[in-house]
Amino acid sequence: MNRTTLSLIAGTAALAAVTAFAALDTPSASGASPAKAAAELPVERTSLLCPAPSISDIADTAYTSFTPVTQGADSGGKAELQAAAEQSADGTDSSQTGKGKDSKKGADKPVLTPKAPGTPATGDSSGAEAPALVGTADGKFAPGWTVQETTEVAAGTGRGLLGVTCTPADTEFWFPGASTAADRTDYVHLTNPDDSAAVVDIELYGKDGAIKSTVTDGFTIPPHSSKPILLSTLTDQRQPDLTVHVSVRSGRVGAAVQALDDKAGGDWLAASTDPAGSLVLPGIPKDATDVRLIAFTPGDADADLKVRLASPSGMFTPAGNETLHVKGGMTTATDLGAVTRGEAGSLVLTPTDQSVPLVAALRVVRGKGDKQETAYIPATAPVGRRATSADNSAKGTTLSLAAPTATTTVKITASAGSDGGTPVTKTYTIKSGTTQDIPAPVPSGLKGTYALTLEPLSGGPLYASRTLTTTASGIPAFTIQTLPTDRGLVSVPETDEDLSVLQK
Repeated sequence: MNRTTLSLIAGTAALAAVTAFAALDTPSASGASPAKAAAELPVERTSLLCPAPSISDIADTAYTSFTPVTQGADSGGKAELQAAAEQSADGTDSSQTGKGKDSKKGADKPVLTPKAPGTPATGDSSGAEAPALVGTADGKFAPGWTVQETTEVAAGTGRGLLGVTCTPADTEFWFPGASTAADRTDYVHLTNPDDSAAVVDIELYGKDGAIKSTVTDGFTIPPHSSKPILLSTLTDQRQPDLTVHVSVRSGRVGAAVQALDDKAGGDWLAASTDPAGSLVLPGIPKDATDVRLIAFTPGDADADLKVRLASPSGMFTPAGNETLHVKGGMTTATDLGAVTRGEAGSLVLTPTDQSVPLVAALRVVRGKGDKQETAYIPATAPVGRRATSADNSAKGTTLSLAAPTATTTVKITASAGSDGGTPVTKTYTIKSGTTQDIPAPVPSGLKGTYALTLEPLSGGPLYASRTLTTTASGIPAFTIQTLPTDRGLVSVPETDEDLSVLQK
């Protein structure tokens, strides 16, 4: 046979094979292939980054890892948290200094290693030497993997309870609520999980707009390392309310701001959700003594907003704070005082007319005088399909749920405890326009800490946050984490075979 005949036979055989395969799932006779919804499948790999917990020598930090049991997940896999190479503010590797020697010795030993989904795993560290952590989970441990870092500091700048949910790497972050005031010590922590260096720019925006920085060439974060940047070293201006913009030129990083006050405690400030015309900031404690709203719009256009509070009885407008005008490119802050009036509340920002994307956060204070403590609530995305909160206790945990636009029903599961206990599931209905502080379900026979998993069943979007409280030396210490989606599921579109490609 000649080469042409061989090619024809091969092509005919290939067409027959494809046709036989396609015959198993052919389109309808009309030729119109019906649209199919994307399937939601468990993610197969998750990476999380935890910032170095404290600059205090008397800090005690607890880490809690949890993966919800997810139908359809792989049967194998593992998860672990390991130390990143810590970088000092001047860019030197702290493992080469006295401060980093102990953390370097333990760098190869995981801080914690979960044994199975559905049961929390815990670890701890102490002192100022505790490094940033890089975590990876795959297989059955990946879908919805959540790690909480909670630190208690008994005295000094930022004393109190500090908490942060470890986050995946990204390329852009907005932090309204930071400060370079004389009584504040604020760091932005940058952690690079990858094998190549990341180059990061940090921009500051105050009440008059962009602030000229002393650093114009950006920051280089070496591979698998973390670097804390003291904000007051970037400018000579001392401003009480700033918006920090972290953008990555190359690579990707995890970012969080540690906001420490000399007298009023401190906490981690997580990034606001992506700029949007309407924002929800859920879970203001009912006993908050002072609430301050900080907002920023990245564009040139001004934003005019309605300010409302979703309370247990419905939505109302705070007296004297009916609206907020945010100038384009400038940080705007306003005091709301004790806005919750002794009830649970969530702040809801919506445009009065034209929608202009913005970011926002709340600085929340509990206590009075020298017994004050501070936490932050950034604007957050809704729970979505599922959200997870780790490191809860039988006492001292408050779950706040807000349904700003429509009544929502949600299933909440309390996991087994880290040292024992049986899971418990309850269902709650949150009425439209309200916020409810609910009695979070607790595992029966609880020993250790446990996790909460939220799964909306019907209704409108649900927004949530979790507050941890304790009392230390008479101070009402607390920390708040918002609960957006736990990223446990990914949409995979359905596909059909298309024989027309053989005609091209």
